[in-house]
Amino acid sequence: MSNRLRHFRQTLTAAALAAALAAPLALTVPGVAAAQERGGTMNIIVQPEPPILVLGLNQQGPTQTVAGKIYQGLLTFSFDLKPQPELAESWEVSPDGKVYTFKLVKNAKWHDGKPFTAHDVVFSTSKFLMETHPRARATFSKCEKIEALDDYTVQFTLKEPFGPFLQAFEVSSAPMMPKHIYEGTDFKANPANATPIGTGPFKFKEWNKGSYIHLVRNDEYWKAGKPYLDDIYFRVIPDAASRAVAVEQGTVQQTQFNDIETFDVPRLKGLPNVEMTTKGYEFFAPLSWIEINTRNKPLDDKRFRQAMMHAIDRKFIRDKIWFGLGRPATGPVNSVTRFFEPNVRKYDFDPKKAEALLEEAGYKKGADGTRAKVRLLVMPYGETWTRLGEYVKQAMKRVGVDVTLETTDAAGWVNRVSNWDYDLSFNFVYQYGDPALGVTRTYVSDNIRKGVMFSNTMGYSNPEVDQLFAQAAQTNKDEERQQLYSAAQKILVEDVPVAWLLEMEFPTFVDKRFKNAVTTAIGVNESYDSVYMVKK
Repeated sequence: MSNRLRHFRQTLTAAALAAALAAPLALTVPGVAAAQERGGTMNIIVQPEPPILVLGLNQQGPTQTVAGKIYQGLLTFSFDLKPQPELAESWEVSPDGKVYTFKLVKNAKWHDGKPFTAHDVVFSTSKFLMETHPRARATFSKCEKIEALDDYTVQFTLKEPFGPFLQAFEVSSAPMMPKHIYEGTDFKANPANATPIGTGPFKFKEWNKGSYIHLVRNDEYWKAGKPYLDDIYFRVIPDAASRAVAVEQGTVQQTQFNDIETFDVPRLKGLPNVEMTTKGYEFFAPLSWIEINTRNKPLDDKRFRQAMMHAIDRKFIRDKIWFGLGRPATGPVNSVTRFFEPNVRKYDFDPKKAEALLEEAGYKKGADGTRAKVRLLVMPYGETWTRLGEYVKQAMKRVGVDVTLETTDAAGWVNRVSNWDYDLSFNFVYQYGDPALGVTRTYVSDNIRKGVMFSNTMGYSNPEVDQLFAQAAQTNKDEERQQLYSAAQKILVEDVPVAWLLEMEFPTFVDKRFKNAVTTAIGVNESYDSVYMVKK
């Protein structure tokens, strides 16, 4: 089969999947017709309040959720991480994996009425995002040239093959920005940043700081008949208890990510007016761990780190602290994403094995039963993480390690971890659909960068791992990539540069009257052009 024919068939499959994804999630109300109706207002919690809504300038989680309705990318992704059409209606990849050609939809317009064209794509990916977006800059710096072949065809020519290149085109990774507004300006100081202009189904209307962000339907949207909703209010509710009450009272119709503390989840799941799903986070595939500063003793000894893996009961954490959300993690790649390797060293919960490793490493018990002392900087992201810190302290004490819990605010946590001023901390990161985009950055030596959060803050360095990650990113064949990533995962799980805890699941609560809220792997960050309200 030729590559072109193979791609044609893949495109047909993508179209069929896209049609299937248009179907509502199983959020049904008995006796209510499921017809897609126009009208209605949706109230969604946003927490914390985003600093700005221009997605090209800021990619924090709340910004992505709100601005994902204003801006769009060329692609989106199905639950199994297959690319789906968005502003690009089709695409082709050359046999050598170096040339990507996208055909764009021809009827998309910016919110000010100007047409969206290939020239906007070239501007966004070669200029705007290269200056403002760290992940996009890392990806598009691999391009030898980015060209508009005509108004609706854009071509990317890579310097060398880069396996996950298509994953770089979802809305948070590469939001399309309007060339006619930003070209030749200081992007970060452009007055238009106060009134974001995208191609999405909802337009910015008003931002009452500290209270709400109001988006209204884009009547000139390029998908005929969409969106269905009249408008969306994003409600700013800083207090966790108040957010749970807002769901119970029906004053908001959706929560997502960390909005709800895990101990509130069982109670809210029983409410008759809402339904909960954990789908829609597959592209992000969050993975939590204990961050380990491998520069400090006794954490510089891998036997000590392996002992930690045996001393901590990840199933207990999942069941009793996360109330059943997530899966115990076995290594650096989330099992819902690509290139996961299940055949790695297993660390079952076994305090005796932990103590044996500590003995072998030379950490004998003192008169008070203590072998070693370490500090644990608790992540200041809510009560659940505080409870996790208390559990880890108890679990490690059982094997003779005295853990001192330390607390700080969000800014202090980032400052201390990024500047390596810690022994242990908690963290979780997104994997963005491919190890080259969301896993490699944590473990490779050239990403040990003081002052930079979400880099290799542990100080772990292994030349063999560096080489495996580099080779895997540069090949275009999935079979070869799997072999390379499998080898890297086996080494990492042996070395334990972090103590993996959970493949996290976030609970999304949606009012049962609202359909199609979660239809793809980017979930609540989608455009919501298919969301509709069933009117009783």
